[in-house]
Amino acid sequence: MNLKYVRDEFDLKQKEVAEILGVATSTYSIWETNTNIIPLNRLIKFCTYFNVSLDFVLGLTKTMHYDNMRNNIDYNLHRKRIKLLRKHSNYTQKYIANLLKTDPGVISRYEGGKTLILTAFLIDYAKLFNVSSDYIMGRIDKAISIEEEIKI
Repeated sequence: MNLKYVRDEFDLKQKEVAEILGVATSTYSIWETNTNIIPLNRLIKFCTYFNVSLDFVLGLTKTMHYDNMRNNIDYNLHRKRIKLLRKHSNYTQKYIANLLKTDPGVISRYEGGKTLILTAFLIDYAKLFNVSSDYIMGRIDKAISIEEEIKI
C-alpha cells in the first residue's frame, strides 16, 4: 500500500491524515504499516481527499491519477461491474468464493449491492480479472489492465 507515500507527498503527519479520515492516529498507523488493511470506505475517502487512484494506493499500479477520474464511487455501477467481470470470464459465484476463501453468499451480496466489497477482495478481483480497481469501483470508465500499468 502507498498510504505513507501519499501522506509524505502532501507533507502531513499521521495524526493529520487520521483526522481527515475520522479515525484515531493508532488506527491509521496500522493501515499505513500494513498491519491491518484499510476499510474500503476509508480508502475511498483517502483517495478522494488526495485525488489519487485506488490502484496506486493499493499498490496495483504506478499511476497516481487517471484522466477523467471521478472522486465519487458509483455503488450501483461497481456491483454491476463485479458481476459482469465474473460472467464475462464464465465463472460462477461459487468459483469466485472458493478463490477468495469465502462463502458464495458473500459474492452474491456484492453483486446484488447489499454489501460493499471488502478492500482485500477488491484487490483480489483487480488481480484476478487484470483490471483497474478504479474501473471496478466506477471511478474511471475504461477497463485498464493493471499488468500493463505496472510495466510503465
